[in-house]
Amino acid sequence: MTDDVRLYERMCLMRSFEEACASGVRDGLLRGELHLAIGHEGVGVALEESLRPADYVVATHRSHLAAIAAGVPLRPMLAEIYERATGLSSGKGGHLHLFDPERRFSSTGIVGSTLPVALGHAAAIRLAGEDAIAVGITGDGGTNSGQFAETLNMATLWKLPLLVIVEDNGWGISVAASASIAPPGIAARARAYGLAAFETDATDPLRAVADAAEAFAHVRSGAGPALLVATCHRFSGHYEGDPDLYRTTAEKTRMRELGDPIANLRAGLIDGGADPADLDERAARIAAEIEQLRREVLADSAPPAADAFTDVVASITPGGNR
Repeated sequence: MTDDVRLYERMCLMRSFEEACASGVRDGLLRGELHLAIGHEGVGVALEESLRPADYVVATHRSHLAAIAAGVPLRPMLAEIYERATGLSSGKGGHLHLFDPERRFSSTGIVGSTLPVALGHAAAIRLAGEDAIAVGITGDGGTNSGQFAETLNMATLWKLPLLVIVEDNGWGISVAASASIAPPGIAARARAYGLAAFETDATDPLRAVADAAEAFAHVRSGAGPALLVATCHRFSGHYEGDPDLYRTTAEKTRMRELGDPIANLRAGLIDGGADPADLDERAARIAAEIEQLRREVLADSAPPAADAFTDVVASITPGGNR
C-alpha cells in the first residue's frame, strides 16, 4: 500500500465515523446539537500525519476528526458520543466533551476557548522540559474572539511551543467569514503578533499534509509558535438538523463537486494508476467496519441513574490532594 492510499483510507475512516454519528440523529438516538466535520478530512489527516504521542491537542465542538488524529480509540469515543457507560467519560460528556488524558486530547464547545487551554499545555511543556508541542484548534469564527488575540500575544511573548490550527470552512455558524473577518485576514493577524503563519488548501490532502508538516517542524524546532490556516468546506449545516438555508444550493453543490478532499485524492490516485474498484472496495470495507462498531456500541448500556453525580466534580482535600 502506498502512503497516498493509506491517507485515502484514513480519510474514508474519518468520514465513515462521522456518518455513523449522523445516523444516530436520524434514528433519534442522539440528542442535542451534533457538529460534524464531513468535508474537513484533509485537515484531519494532515494533523494525524504530524502529531506525536507526547503532543497535546485541544479541539473544538467539531472534534471527532482531531480525536481520531490524536489516536483516541474509536470504540470508547463512539460510545461516549452515543452516551453509553462504556464511553470515554462513562457517557456523561457526550459529543461536545471528549476527553482522553492518556492521549492528551480534550475538546470544548465554547468557541475560541480551545486556544488558552492549549496555551496552558504549551507553558506546562516548557516548564517540564518535554519534547512535545501543544495544538489548539479553532474555526474561522473563533478567530474573532478575545481569546485568539490573547493567546497569540502570550505565545509569542513567551516563545511557547504552540501551534494554532484554524479550520477555515468559510462559515461561523450561519455567518460568512467574508462578512465577519476584516482584511487582510487571519494569517496576517497572526503575523502581526509575531507568529509564523502558514496557509494551506485542505481540499488537496497531499498539499495539506506537506504544509502542516512545515508548520509543525517550525514549532518543534524551538523557533516559536505558529499558526496554520487550513481552508476546507463544511458540507452539512452547523449542526445536524440545521436547515442550512443561508447557503445556496448551487454553492453547496459546487463545494461537494470541487472541494471534497476524499474525491480529490481518489481522482489523483486513479490518474496515477490506481484501480478505482480497489479504492471503492477499501472505502466500502471501512464503512462496514464502522457500522459494525456502531451496532456494538448501541448494545452497550447507558450510564445508571445512580451514578449521575459521580465523577462530576473533583473533590479536593484541605491539603490539596484529590
